[in-house]
Amino acid sequence: MGLFDQDRDLVGYGADVPRAAWPHDARVAVSLSIAYEEGSEFSHAAGDERQEQLGESVYPAAPGFRDYSLESVYQYGSRAGVWRLARVLDEHGVKATFFASAAALELNPAVAAYLRDSEHEVAGHGWRWEEPHTLTREQERENLERAIASIESTVGTRPRGWISRTVRSAHTRELLVEEGGFAYDSDAFDDDLPYFVRVAGRPHLVLPYTMVLNDSRYVVAQGFGDPSSFLDYATRTFDRLWQEGEEGPRMMTIGMHPRWSGHPARASALSDFIAHAQARGGVWFARRIDIAEWWLAHHSPPA
Repeated sequence: MGLFDQDRDLVGYGADVPRAAWPHDARVAVSLSIAYEEGSEFSHAAGDERQEQLGESVYPAAPGFRDYSLESVYQYGSRAGVWRLARVLDEHGVKATFFASAAALELNPAVAAYLRDSEHEVAGHGWRWEEPHTLTREQERENLERAIASIESTVGTRPRGWISRTVRSAHTRELLVEEGGFAYDSDAFDDDLPYFVRVAGRPHLVLPYTMVLNDSRYVVAQGFGDPSSFLDYATRTFDRLWQEGEEGPRMMTIGMHPRWSGHPARASALSDFIAHAQARGGVWFARRIDIAEWWLAHHSPPA
């Protein structure tokens, strides 16, 4: 494969941005997306040969040793952080999409029960928080099927959306389309609007995700140094998209994790952002499945 025959779309919508409006004439659809992975990460405690590395543990354990400190960072997300985020969402009356690793929900039935009784969307995020590009096609298919069955068991409905851990494999979209029950995936970072791709000869909807307005930047270099930086970034993003939304719809995603955004100061920044957007108006806080269904109903795939 050479420079001019890559299977990549570097053009997208270009200057011809779709102009069909969101519900209630909203200028911006805001997707609050919470990745619930706690307990399903790589760890020696789970019998894995490797340990997760990304966290706020100051003194990581030496390679090959169980890292109790880092494990406790993830435990904070499931014990406290997820509930603080749930309270913020409930206080403002907005619904979110929880990208859930199925095993994480099995390990915390209380969180599964909350999601089952709420109106939040539960989308798929792996059986565990595994890396699909390291699996064979058959292994990935088995994990996909196991995740669907598990989530349907814990929260009462099967997932209709999907996001992989960071990097999808060459097979992921084919497997999603072959399974037949998914309305969208979020395995891309390449646009401010949903778009269609063709997979196995059929149209498939992609709702791009973000690593820019993502709270993982609290723990990576050149990221958010404090909640005010996150709030400023989110507010500036929304205000710019709101301005552009006068000409056509825009979508804004905020990616969060309970172990990071669930801390008090960071949760307060999320709350302040929601209040800002609601006060300005012209905003639709929507689950990703709602955005997908709206797009599917109002936009036709290209020929």
